[in-house]
Amino acid sequence: MKYQGQFPIFNLSAVKTYPLSTRDNKVNLEDYVNLDHLKRSPYHRCKEPWFRNGKKGAGEDQSIGLEELANYTVKCFREKKPIIVLSGAHFIKNGQSPICLELIRRGIITLIGTNGAGTIHSLELALTGASSESVRDALPKGEFGMAFETGAYLNNAIKLAHSKGFGYGEAMGRLYGDASFRKAVIDETFASHRDDTRYLKPYDGFPHADDNVFAVAWRKGVPTCVFGMIGTDIIDQHDTFDGEAKGAVSGADFLIFTEEISKCTNGGVILNIGTAVMGPEVVLKAVSMAANVGRKPDGLWTGDFDIRPFVFDDDVRDENHYYYYMRDQKSIATRIPKVFGGNGFYFQGMHEDTLVPFYQHILKALGEKE
Repeated sequence: MKYQGQFPIFNLSAVKTYPLSTRDNKVNLEDYVNLDHLKRSPYHRCKEPWFRNGKKGAGEDQSIGLEELANYTVKCFREKKPIIVLSGAHFIKNGQSPICLELIRRGIITLIGTNGAGTIHSLELALTGASSESVRDALPKGEFGMAFETGAYLNNAIKLAHSKGFGYGEAMGRLYGDASFRKAVIDETFASHRDDTRYLKPYDGFPHADDNVFAVAWRKGVPTCVFGMIGTDIIDQHDTFDGEAKGAVSGADFLIFTEEISKCTNGGVILNIGTAVMGPEVVLKAVSMAANVGRKPDGLWTGDFDIRPFVFDDDVRDENHYYYYMRDQKSIATRIPKVFGGNGFYFQGMHEDTLVPFYQHILKALGEKE
């Protein structure tokens, strides 16, 4: 859209970028969790509390609740019911994403949802094997979020998807798994920008695509949905940014997601991993839409994985208390499963302490771990 309003706007063409290869990163793929080790190692025991339907679970080991949810997840897998994962970007960059990749490859996960930051870290990891810059160090120099390839490739993929009628997540899958789409994105990038020998141009494919959730899901035929917002992502800082395109492809993904939710009429699972606002709000709208057209998610089970203590009290419902506004604890772990006759779990702790035993219990339920 060409802005023709009455107020002055920022000139994106004045923004300066730098080659991604010149940046130091805090996260490297070599530090990610080793799944073969988890298969052989003893069960990880957790000491943080866990909750079922807003009530504290029995015992000191929250793995009891994790095992219960894992067993139901495998049951849903065998009965071909939806198993949906929502995550923020930290799950992708904190070393635990191989668990998700393995569940996609096995056909257990039926849909993945994330935010724009999830696409950013995924691209950088797929391209360089590293991601996560130091905001503290980059911000004073005006360099935070200004890696050229990250903004250019993602924004041009979004614009190409918009022109072809694809969703955001499909655009990401095609960027890694569709050679003609990828070539068009790279060609467009350098048709409008001076080339530099330091730029990374993955015409032959992204070197670390096997560790990328969008690439793995694309190969498996599993939909990925990206719920992008405007102004929240570093790609919005680049001169290739197109808010109209970003909104359109995100809107398509929301409807793909809602269609998957509407398949949970006889049970299903939603795993909400480290997203306290985006994921819960998207789920809340989707389940309302599904119920509105007569496709209630009856018997839905949910698992919420976050580090905050569980404080939401659905019986009190006092809007003067801050905990009333914790969307994941209120919607995902308590209210939605309660309304539709399911079970909602909250697992407190770092993902390395909650997702690891969850995965191990998945293996046990599949008969692959004693």
